[in-house]
Amino acid sequence: MKKPMLVMLVCVGILFGLIFGWKAFKAIMTKRFLTSMQAPAIVVSTMKVTSSVWQPKLKSVGSIRAIVGVSVTTELAGMVQTIFFKPGSVVEKGDILVQLNAGTEVGLLHSLQAQVELAKITYNRDKAQFAAHAVSKQTVDTDEWTLRNLQAQVEEQAATVDKKTIRAPFNGYLGISKVNPGQYLNVGDVVTTLQSLDPIYVDFFMPQQNLAQLKLDQQVNINADPFPDEKFSGKITTIQPLVSVDTRNVEVEATLANSKLQLKPGMFVNVEIEAAAPLSYLTVPQTAISFNPYGNLIYIVKDSGKKDDKNQPVLTANQVFVTVGDTRGDQIAVLKGVKEGDIIVTSGQLKLKNGSVITINNTVQPSNDPAPKVHEK
Repeated sequence: MKKPMLVMLVCVGILFGLIFGWKAFKAIMTKRFLTSMQAPAIVVSTMKVTSSVWQPKLKSVGSIRAIVGVSVTTELAGMVQTIFFKPGSVVEKGDILVQLNAGTEVGLLHSLQAQVELAKITYNRDKAQFAAHAVSKQTVDTDEWTLRNLQAQVEEQAATVDKKTIRAPFNGYLGISKVNPGQYLNVGDVVTTLQSLDPIYVDFFMPQQNLAQLKLDQQVNINADPFPDEKFSGKITTIQPLVSVDTRNVEVEATLANSKLQLKPGMFVNVEIEAAAPLSYLTVPQTAISFNPYGNLIYIVKDSGKKDDKNQPVLTANQVFVTVGDTRGDQIAVLKGVKEGDIIVTSGQLKLKNGSVITINNTVQPSNDPAPKVHEK
């Protein structure tokens, strides 16, 4: 009984030895196979780092305002007798816009003028009689006072009559008419608007930290939504001498030419100020930067020194921390971390890690336009 048992135990031991040996052999061979295999190359797009000249700019938003603009009103109440203007027309200073009914005021003016004539006759007669010692000096003085008083009343009444004629206070462009013949106007009622449009103002605000970069006659460029392909240029003409205690912003006024009358008061515009001399920056597409809380990364393409099975250099992507600056459209300035001429990865970074083997395919490149245009469908 002992011998068969011993044989059985030996056989079982050999069997288990073979099983564990096979498992160990299989693990070793699998490890060798995986070690000998290389990760597949990751397809990316690349570009060479180049420098660009950028004009430092301050940006803001503003509103267009007329050099001179008013709502034309009446100083005196009255009935509209005649309307002389055409809405939307150009008028010059002093042109009659509306005539109010002034019959009563004109009649009173004529009465006062007649009294002035009589006062003159009386004054001249008494003055001659005073020379002949026929009347007293007091009589002559009274006549002179009466004459001057009546002349003052005539001037006052003439001014009242003139106020019944509403005139253009300056050269400009009229708006929509708000009155009709026969309509009764109260003091302050709007007749129409009058705007002087060339040149024209743009008002905007800048943070107080930019105050040192602002100066009179500084170049200002604006664009407006109705004219996306046009740029309007002007100069800073006024910088408010105080900073708002609520927003810590300073108000700035620029003057622009508007010969085509494209800009209208009240329009919203984007403002750019040329803040300093142009500067040269290394620029890359914004897609080339991996923005992270611990730092911004860029992948630089390097030759590993090895050859693939086609005898081509094996390229790798290496992480580099960079310091970035301003942006312009699709581009971003890199202040530190790369140098001109470096080859960087512009797309496909999500699949990369430091030292990843890459293959380059530049048939499709990300946008790299410093001033891209928005195309509406």
